[in-house]
Amino acid sequence: MTLLDRFREAVFRLIMLSALTKASHHQTGSTTAPRRYYPADAHHSEAVADCIEFIKKKAYTDENRDSSASSSNLDATEVAMPSGRISSMDFHRTSNYLVTASEDESIRLYDVSSATCLKTINSKKYGVDLVCFTSHPTTVIYSSKNGWDESLRLLSLHDNKYLRYFKGHHDRVVSLSLCSRNECFISGSLDRTVLLWDQRADKCQGLLRAQGRPAIAYDDQGLVFAVASGGYIRMFDARKFEKGPFEIFSVGGDVSDANVVKFSNDGRLMLLTTMSGHIHVLDSFRGTLLSTYSVKPVSSNSTLEASFSPEGMFVISGSGDGRAYAWSVRSGKEVASWMMSSEPSVLNWNWVNTETEPPVIKWAPGSLMFVTGSTELSFWVPDLSKLAAYVGRK
Repeated sequence: MTLLDRFREAVFRLIMLSALTKASHHQTGSTTAPRRYYPADAHHSEAVADCIEFIKKKAYTDENRDSSASSSNLDATEVAMPSGRISSMDFHRTSNYLVTASEDESIRLYDVSSATCLKTINSKKYGVDLVCFTSHPTTVIYSSKNGWDESLRLLSLHDNKYLRYFKGHHDRVVSLSLCSRNECFISGSLDRTVLLWDQRADKCQGLLRAQGRPAIAYDDQGLVFAVASGGYIRMFDARKFEKGPFEIFSVGGDVSDANVVKFSNDGRLMLLTTMSGHIHVLDSFRGTLLSTYSVKPVSSNSTLEASFSPEGMFVISGSGDGRAYAWSVRSGKEVASWMMSSEPSVLNWNWVNTETEPPVIKWAPGSLMFVTGSTELSFWVPDLSKLAAYVGRK
């Protein structure tokens, strides 16, 4: 990396830090004062808009790595890409780690800074579907995908040992979210139950009934969680969930199965994707439906993923036709779309792709990088050649 590239990267990090700091100031006010949605600073949103064109940085591969996870440390090594589609992935909140689960029944740990795979662990007996980091960077919770054991498992990636089993669901777990402020997490299943757990206990700490397939998520502070099902989003206080929801929001009459519900980093916005191919964006405090985007519907066995950009001004989503789309939250307009392809290294509007399954999409916390997962794992970072022009305008 040249000195100019290092300078550009440093300036870019300062811009991103400034944007996130500005967003955090909005959420540190009085907890009793009514909160409102305010668009982010125009300069910050312009910087994000300039980064809509991305350079794809593929994860390295190594044909000689064994996938038995017998090593006892996390030295960077390069491993083969999964042979099946990626079904789930998660960024650790404070480290540079990314974990993925794929249909070849493997869990892989990546170093985000170098886009290299550090470790691969197979789960042939139980299968693996959803995976989430705990507060520890080498400990994850994952769900099974074998059809006969729906337990959740707390797994140490460091030495490939199960630390605890969480038994309670009677059908496939389709949603999983961990609390940022303590050791709690929630899970939603096709058995129409939402279970609340403590990582230190085997038995669930609470049970909620859902009106269909549930989608669940904690907010960034871990104080509130949302349960979406049956055309509604129910908001719960995590400290007294047993009293029922304190707010119930309608999503415009869309009663198709919920897929994913998420909060923006500052907690002011939330999104919900449904099997009918809709992505709804709402004000998380008032329940106002701000915009709805439409893509090709997904199959009953797939999940329509979507994710906010770090400052909450853009939404990126997969689609049932295998494409990915980006929209501006402020204008509600589509700003980019592209096919998931294994060939060109720079976004190309004419890519051709035969895949019809929606990619998994995640934004990295505190960074303008996002990752897409399908039959390959791709890291997308801003085009730094545009940064000089942005700094000049400032």
